[in-house]
Amino acid sequence: MSDMACVKDEIAAPQRLRRQASAYPRGRRRIEEVEVRLPPLEPQTAPQKRGRAAQSNASGRFEIYSRSAEDDGWNLTEEPTPLATTVTIERSKTIITRNDSPDISFDRSINPYRGCEHGCIYCFARPTHAYMGLSPGLDFESKLFAKADAARLLERELAAQNYQPKTIAIGTNTDPYQPIERQHRIMRQLLEVLASANHPVGIVTKSALILRDLDLLKPMAEKGLVKVALSVTTLDPLLARRMEPRASSPEKRLAAIEALAEAGIPTSVMVAPIIPGLNDAEIETILTRAHAAGAREAGYVMLRLPLELRDLFGEWLLAHYPHKFRHILSLVRSVREGKIYDPTFGKRMTGSGPYAWMIGRRFEAAAAKIGFSKTKLKLRHDLFRPPARIGEQLQLF
Repeated sequence: MSDMACVKDEIAAPQRLRRQASAYPRGRRRIEEVEVRLPPLEPQTAPQKRGRAAQSNASGRFEIYSRSAEDDGWNLTEEPTPLATTVTIERSKTIITRNDSPDISFDRSINPYRGCEHGCIYCFARPTHAYMGLSPGLDFESKLFAKADAARLLERELAAQNYQPKTIAIGTNTDPYQPIERQHRIMRQLLEVLASANHPVGIVTKSALILRDLDLLKPMAEKGLVKVALSVTTLDPLLARRMEPRASSPEKRLAAIEALAEAGIPTSVMVAPIIPGLNDAEIETILTRAHAAGAREAGYVMLRLPLELRDLFGEWLLAHYPHKFRHILSLVRSVREGKIYDPTFGKRMTGSGPYAWMIGRRFEAAAAKIGFSKTKLKLRHDLFRPPARIGEQLQLF
């Protein structure tokens, strides 16, 4: 049985085991369950791409043909060639995305890029790459799209006669400060438009590159127009490098929190995602370090594994933590009512069941003890000054 087949079998295994066990008398149930267990899983031995988290590049769910890597039997151990990052310029028609989800705090967002070079293996945005005819695996980390016209489109949409200002969230899908932002500077251009219009913005990132834009963020913060959340998933540098190969190190993220707080920019920490059995033991430590650095709000999100992400995450676990593979997936199912993922509003961010309840209470107790604020900062909307519409005469005073 191949490793990938084992991954898929393990995801579906609990339902099969329960059905088979229920067919036997009560006294024999434990014996029969042992007899139908899957064979032991072995670590994946195929060489992996340096600086990448995904172990494969399987076709997206909309493709007619599927592709997957197969062992040719040679068992070569030479170092694989690095996987280059390519960037395609995308010409979008609009830039502000609207949503009416009842369990998130914003109704509009901007994504300057498609795909993310950070390559976080747990990223719930991976399946969106299938809409581009690409793989949510390695393609998501290496074949990126940059929305070069983002600032111009934003200026046009803010200038619309019926536009009503509310906080725009940036970084909720892919990271606006991923490495290619150094060259393309799309996020900075967006901030320039927002600052000029006095428009409120909330930013989520796991990159210290955000400090480049302190000259824009600090004046906006003085007007009550910006807040920033740094995502800190783990303080273990080895785990971070495996999970988030091209994101800033945990120490650099904490240093970014400190620099932002010292500049007067409201800063929070996101312990996201919490992966049961892998990083959940670090909740209290992360909160303590982030608060000491200057973060004053905190939040968390339970691991989400929609669509192709369930197999990608399973492959990654099998490659790096084979001894924890079954245990972690079992805990993941326990917070999703026996499934790998439950997209139900109100449950998808926190999970449900005893284990999820325990995580929530631990987080709340630690945040309260350490001194994090229980109320979320509200940004100002009343200072908004729309950009001039094309052809509109500017006011002299």
